[in-house]
Amino acid sequence: MSETSTSATDDRDAAMPFPSRLSVELDVDICVVGAGLAGLTVAREAARLGASVAVLEGRQVGWNASGNQLGTVMPGFNLPLSELIERVGLGDARELWALSKAGADYVRATATEELIPGIAFSEGALQVSTVDVGETLISRLQTLAENFETEVEGWQVDRVRSTIRTKRYFHGIYYPKAFQVDGRKYVHGLAALAQRAGARIFEDTPVVSIDFSGIRKRIVTPSARLRASHIVLAGNVHLGAPLQRLSDTLLPVWRYAAVSEPLGERLAEALAFHGSVGDSDGIDHFRIVDGDRLMWASPETTWNAKPQRFAPAIQRRIATIFPQLGKVAIDDVFGGAVGVTVHGMPQIGELRKGLWVASGFGRQGMNTSAMAGLLIARSILWGDERWRLFSPFELVWAGGTTGRVAAHLISLWGRGASAAANALARYREGVRAKERVRNARLAEANRQYGTLPRPPRRRPAPGGQRTAHPQPSGPQEPYGSSSQKSEEIRD
Repeated sequence: MSETSTSATDDRDAAMPFPSRLSVELDVDICVVGAGLAGLTVAREAARLGASVAVLEGRQVGWNASGNQLGTVMPGFNLPLSELIERVGLGDARELWALSKAGADYVRATATEELIPGIAFSEGALQVSTVDVGETLISRLQTLAENFETEVEGWQVDRVRSTIRTKRYFHGIYYPKAFQVDGRKYVHGLAALAQRAGARIFEDTPVVSIDFSGIRKRIVTPSARLRASHIVLAGNVHLGAPLQRLSDTLLPVWRYAAVSEPLGERLAEALAFHGSVGDSDGIDHFRIVDGDRLMWASPETTWNAKPQRFAPAIQRRIATIFPQLGKVAIDDVFGGAVGVTVHGMPQIGELRKGLWVASGFGRQGMNTSAMAGLLIARSILWGDERWRLFSPFELVWAGGTTGRVAAHLISLWGRGASAAANALARYREGVRAKERVRNARLAEANRQYGTLPRPPRRRPAPGGQRTAHPQPSGPQEPYGSSSQKSEEIRD
């Protein structure tokens, strides 16, 4: 199986093992703290451009969120597009969006069988709405296609439901250029590629302290020291005490995912779409893996827990969306913590001379971490100034424990509101369906009984005189009698 193992070290390249820890004094051009997707992209690209690079990882490569995600790659940010435009203006919003597309292109170019064997590449992603939002759909399609040059297709309700056989979803936006990969294969393949480019990766090497002063920054680890001209903080909420102020700008959010046991033909009968499916509320995210298994992400939580505790909740969620599947057997559950920013955008840029940050990728997607790595490597070595597009999104304190409690309550309220809105939308749809059936029955009954339409009202002749009409010969029943029904048959 490609995505069912939980150990972050299962898929590493045996031919290129990583040193266990930094044990000698080292002097490099760039030191990257954190061996996740963003940090490894910085390391690979900087090494390819000729810089000497060392990556310090407190645990193992991809042990947290970077090695425990669904592997969906598509353009965009966590901040809604309308809010992004309002915040920075249409021009800068278009540039930021173009950067996010470039990040997706980078992952696509890297995630090939030639570079990373077993990457399990597949095309397409579908974002579905939980309420009937046809007009909103048209507006978003126009914005994406015309202003942001993104290839998208609008799917009507019938098409969505013929592909995803549930009445829970309505309209959809299909991204044909989006794709999926095996997330764990990718992060470990990226580390191997960084090593081949010349970067040195050290696991089990936490940072004890950092001296940011001077041209050459000094980093202390438990077993050795390192000096570098540039330091890139590419960690998450686990950066530790030396970088606690940065960690405090991130709200820790845990999301767990499960992989079902093989479901055979019944999965194909419920789900005919082989790309990623995500709802507009950010609650459900799922796709088919290994041909007949279902990978499903649970709702978020702001508190850490054992992954297996979420298996029953994911089972219930699958049964809610696809009741025809019943209670599916879960083969594996995995997950990790991501750092979510208050403003909904990633933290990318130079904090002070030679000190860079690439963080806050919670809910952002793999494309954004790749974009950040590319941008920072080129900023350091080429003087690329596009990182300043992220300057409006400064480091903001996430609220500590109070912020986590508030976020948890907001998440619960959001899920409840989404469920209520979905129930109301389906109720209204049911009422409309019953009305259509009723009208169809009326029309059929009227046709069978030969109902005559009401005669048109005749205008009086000029001069106020009514035109005389010849009387039919023979006895006639009055208009509206039982032998000649003039009123429509009603239920």
